[in-house]
Amino acid sequence: MTQFPIVDADPGVKRQVLADHPDLMVVSFRFQAEAEGKLHNHPHVQSTFVKSGRFTFSVAGVETEVGPGDSFVIPSEAVHGCVCVEPGELIDCFTPRRDDFL
Repeated sequence: MTQFPIVDADPGVKRQVLADHPDLMVVSFRFQAEAEGKLHNHPHVQSTFVKSGRFTFSVAGVETEVGPGDSFVIPSEAVHGCVCVEPGELIDCFTPRRDDFL
């Protein structure tokens, strides 16, 4: 079992790969209040589970506030990002694996 390092993803955001396989990757993102996951897109399908905190997400131009226990799927190539309203953690799964995170 591989232990992956905690790295700075964006200002106020820490990222840690929790598990990976060529077909699937699980990643933790820990956010400080007001930190942003900047708008971006990628070819991977992404599912997001809100472990703690509150976030305003923009997915394909639609904004939604999410909190603990919420989950959703972001389609491949959809432009998305978030702003952290209350400090917290997101657990994201990507298929296929995000090789750029390794």
